[in-house]
Amino acid sequence: MTRLQRRTFLIGGLASAGATILTASSASAALYPFTLGVASGEPNADGFVLWTRLAPSPLNADGLGGMSSANVAVEWQVSTDQYFTTLAASGTFTATQAWGHSVHVELTGLLPGREYWYRFRAMGHISPVGRARTAPAVGTSPSMKMLFASCSHYEAGYFTAYRRMAEENPDLILHLGDYIYEGGAGSGVRTHQPSTEISTLATYRVRHALYKRDPDLQAAHAAAPWLVVWDDHEVENNYANLIRNDTSPAGDFTARRAAAYKAYYEHMPLRAAQAPSGANLQLYRRVRWGSLATFHMLDTRQYRDDQACGDGTKLCPAADDPARTLTGATQESWLLNGLGQKLGTWDLLGQQVFFAQKLAAADGSKSMDSWDGYTANRGRIQNGWDAQGNTSTVVLTGDVHRSWASNLMQNYGTQNRIIGTELVTTSITSGGDGNATDNGLSSLNPHVKFYKNLRGYVRTVTTPTQMTVDFRALDRVTVRDYPVKTIQSYVIQAGNPGLQTP
Repeated sequence: MTRLQRRTFLIGGLASAGATILTASSASAALYPFTLGVASGEPNADGFVLWTRLAPSPLNADGLGGMSSANVAVEWQVSTDQYFTTLAASGTFTATQAWGHSVHVELTGLLPGREYWYRFRAMGHISPVGRARTAPAVGTSPSMKMLFASCSHYEAGYFTAYRRMAEENPDLILHLGDYIYEGGAGSGVRTHQPSTEISTLATYRVRHALYKRDPDLQAAHAAAPWLVVWDDHEVENNYANLIRNDTSPAGDFTARRAAAYKAYYEHMPLRAAQAPSGANLQLYRRVRWGSLATFHMLDTRQYRDDQACGDGTKLCPAADDPARTLTGATQESWLLNGLGQKLGTWDLLGQQVFFAQKLAAADGSKSMDSWDGYTANRGRIQNGWDAQGNTSTVVLTGDVHRSWASNLMQNYGTQNRIIGTELVTTSITSGGDGNATDNGLSSLNPHVKFYKNLRGYVRTVTTPTQMTVDFRALDRVTVRDYPVKTIQSYVIQAGNPGLQTP
């Protein structure tokens, strides 16, 4: 359908569902407010979050999306079918300029473990339709198809991988960081707006809007509920807590981080519990998928100590200092407590940076930005789940623009015992097309079993007895609409940690 035809069809459907049709002025009717699409997230057994943002002119430099200061009543509907013949819930949300006219509806009272469809109406227009799913009820463990991805640099390529993810019809999508990139315009296949590095609320809003306008990203958001966590580029490359990576652009970094966190919340399907407070935003949280799995979503940026020895990859004894932390003491305690509760068969840690030990040279050089730069913190977490008998722990990782798979060892030096598994997704586009002939494996890291330098995502299908894992990749992202293929598959058995070939 053309946009006009589709809009007429949806208005008819909304009217037949019994909604009130408001009269819009000719001026407002000419401004389509749903340019950034729709999204859902944070599923639980009786609901999820619905998201959209009103932005008829999303790239306006003031970051207000072409909206006035007036509050706007946004109608929303949730249906048991995609044609909206039977409504499960409906209501109105007031979108305000203070929050960029973003919409966050927290639904309750729905049935567990089933599909729903949703849409919005505002300013005389109907939004696209999205598909969501509630989590299964506690005490049940149906299979779960979950995809996870990270690192979507707009300039580096087209978001075809997001389109392929939408086509998988998943139950759930995780995004593990670097949803946007903060840098100025470069020389990629597409160009960043604004053209300079972003550092204010207005510029972060415009950059998020630029990404959200992408139709492939919109398709992935509309296909399934998302769980999101950030990494560094949502603020600034390799920042640590309130310590910045460099001094350009000049300015108060606390204010910059606060602006970045606010814009992130405004553009993600997050609950009010994750709304920012000043320069802070509590992003770490737990989400249950029935009694099958518990997602422990981590924040490895906001509370970390500065990278040791000036960052980079090097031999650095300070990396082993027991006082150094990536998670902060409070989040570490929260994680260990949650792992000890054993709320589901599987414990899935959604986080950002490489978790397993990965030596870069025989002298012991390692990346100071990864968990190798905070080895005591990693050891306490690994030993904690091991001591508590968590034998189905899988760490889900982004950040490094490559596909990796590793066994997690109780002692990496002696390679004595496998206590968990790490799956690392490559990027959506960051790094460009990649090179399938690269070989990142090394005899220094015998627990690291798989590496590939192509763009894509990871698909998992989890049951009470096993998790099947498919690394999915595209040969090119600098050309639109490439097909996706499976480049490696594994099986992880519940209660028997480690990678097995099917």
